[in-house]
Amino acid sequence: MSDSDQPKAKKQKSSKKDRKSLDKKEKKATESAAADTPTYEERILAINILASPLASKKSTKRAHKLVRKASQSKSLRRGVKELVKGVRKGDKGLAILAGDVFPIDVMSHLPVLLEEHNIPYLFVPSKRDLGAAACTKRPTSCVLVKDKTNDGKEIEGKEIYDELVEEAKEYDPNDKK
Repeated sequence: MSDSDQPKAKKQKSSKKDRKSLDKKEKKATESAAADTPTYEERILAINILASPLASKKSTKRAHKLVRKASQSKSLRRGVKELVKGVRKGDKGLAILAGDVFPIDVMSHLPVLLEEHNIPYLFVPSKRDLGAAACTKRPTSCVLVKDKTNDGKEIEGKEIYDELVEEAKEYDPNDKK
């Protein structure tokens, strides 16, 4: 029995060493992955001419957090076709549009449509980050965060929603001051 116990002990010791080396490799991989992702300032360089009003760095993080919460509570419309369909059906909420969509013609009609229906909107720098926040594998050019869920309840993150709506209304060209 003592012979069989000793090899097991050696295996456990080597596996701990392996785990430590794997942890170091994983840390290096996450650090290099973090270095590969562009910063907010680098993403701003890739936006198109229509991307106004562009959310600040802090507002962009809050917008992504709101989109994630809305996606989990199923009060979100993803993509140009779904957003237009929802606006025409009468959905109200906050539209968050990606600023790096090319060609521009794909979504050049959206700001006008949203202004006609009095829906506030903001641009964020990256469609890839917007898609990740919406819990999809694909980049998403725009989302509509509905103010209420399908069963009439308030959405999660209502305070974040209200802050972003106020920020978006500051830029509203239809607002008579």
